[in-house]
Amino acid sequence: MDSDTPPPIDSYGTDSDASSDSNRIVNAMFGGGVGIVLSFLPGSTVLGGAVAGYLEGGGTDEGLRVGALAGLVMLVPKLLFGLVALWFLGILGPGGFGAVIVLFLLGIAAYTLVLSIVGAVIGTVLESESNRSRTQL
Repeated sequence: MDSDTPPPIDSYGTDSDASSDSNRIVNAMFGGGVGIVLSFLPGSTVLGGAVAGYLEGGGTDEGLRVGALAGLVMLVPKLLFGLVALWFLGILGPGGFGAVIVLFLLGIAAYTLVLSIVGAVIGTVLESESNRSRTQL
C-alpha cells in the first residue's frame, strides 16, 4: 500500500463498537442499582450482577466485565456505610484497629466483586439460553 492511501473501510470499526461500552456502563449501573436496592436480601450482590449480565448478553467475558463494573457500583455505598458505622461506634478513631478495619473492608470488597461477577456470568448464560430457546420455536 502507498503511504498516502487510507486503510480499508472495514478496518475503521462500527458504531456498535463505540456504543457497546456505553451500554455496558448503563447495564452495570442498572444491575448495581438493583443490588443496592435489594441489599436487605441475602444474595443481592448475585442478583444485581445477574441483572447486569442478562442485560449485557454476549459471552462470559462480557459477563466478567459488566459484573466487575456492577460490583464497583454496589461497593461504593457499602464501603461508605461501613466507614460511617465504624466512625459512629468509635472504632475508627485514633488508636483504633486500623489493620483490622482495612482487612475487613478489603473482605467486603472481594465478597461484593466476586459475587457480582458470578451473578453476571450466570446472567449472560441465562440470556444466551433464552435467545437460543426463542430461535428454536
